Amino acid sequence: MRIVDVNEFYSPTGGGVRTYVDRKMELMAELGHELIVIAPGKRDWIDARPAGRVIYVKAPPMPFDANYGLFWSAAPVTRLLDELAPDLVEASSPWRPAWIVGRWRGAAPRVFFMHNDNLKAYVERWFEGLASPAWVERRFAWYSRYINDFLKYYDAVLTNGPALAKRLARRGVRIDAAMPLGIERGHFSPALRDQGLRASMLAELGLPPTAHVLLDLGRHHPEKRWPMVIEAVARARRDLPVGLILIGDGYERRRIEKLIAPHRNIVLWRPIYDRLQLARVLASADALIHGSEGEPFGLVASEAIASGLPLIAPDEGGCAEVAAPQASALYRAKDPAAAAAAIARLFAGDREELRRAALAAAARVRTDADHCRELMAYYQALIAQGRRAVVAKP
Repeated sequence: MRIVDVNEFYSPTGGGVRTYVDRKMELMAELGHELIVIAPGKRDWIDARPAGRVIYVKAPPMPFDANYGLFWSAAPVTRLLDELAPDLVEASSPWRPAWIVGRWRGAAPRVFFMHNDNLKAYVERWFEGLASPAWVERRFAWYSRYINDFLKYYDAVLTNGPALAKRLARRGVRIDAAMPLGIERGHFSPALRDQGLRASMLAELGLPPTAHVLLDLGRHHPEKRWPMVIEAVARARRDLPVGLILIGDGYERRRIEKLIAPHRNIVLWRPIYDRLQLARVLASADALIHGSEGEPFGLVASEAIASGLPLIAPDEGGCAEVAAPQASALYRAKDPAAAAAAIARLFAGDREELRRAALAAAARVRTDADHCRELMAYYQALIAQGRRAVVAKP
């Protein structure tokens, strides 16, 4: 199969979506399929890969995050779709790409793949403290109707995991199947734990060898709830020798730098793009703490679990879905005091018992190869059925 992914969330400096797409391209090639990504870029150019390619179409940047672009004109995208003659087309952005792909006149089946939830990630957060999530969902029911309006052009609607599927289905959004993601197990392993690296991390945090090193990874964006994570660790530090390394970057970096400035035991690292180096860092910490209850799947959490780390995460969203009960501590979402209590609770028991539970959880993590095989089988069945969704009139 030749699959074309019109992906507005793909960027060379992106996070989870870039990681997912790059790896899927490799796995699809191993299965005898081809993935071509059409993404917005600062200029027109082609990034040719051994397993596929990314075709960048010049597009304006996203207003609040220049790492990403926004498609506007349909012509460059539809022209590429005509030239590439895909067997199946994917889209994931609910804005212009949803309509561009949906109304494209080609015969290939098309799939809308839900990677995120804008109501959860943005609107609920804007109204936080002013209105309940239920109120937001009622007032913004038009957004769900809008989504269903373009989904009529698609032959299948998928999500990247059960958390997102449940949330969207509750609002009445059409969902045909959940295709839980997986991680590249070949990179992440508890065997990569390096006591020397852990010692250097503790030294940077100004902590003794008996202390606990927490990690949190992600772009510097409000939906990641970095201030809450910072406050939680600062609270936990009053009674527990614990420090935090934040790994990431983004437009909120200066704000985060100011928040951590008073805390000797919290440091900020730039993103680590070398997968082996990142895997070593993960395996050498003592737990991952995550703040975003809007996370649709939780790739970072799965990578940490596969590295042998216990998980501290909110009780909503994708991270909660992948958490192993014996090797995690969930807390009430958006509550720094509850998160601090979860940190204390995780480390209150026997360290070796927690380590054994974390190792058992690592062995059960779903792989990206599992996800890709399942997805390709689903796509092959769609192609065999032929184009069935509403076709746009010329």
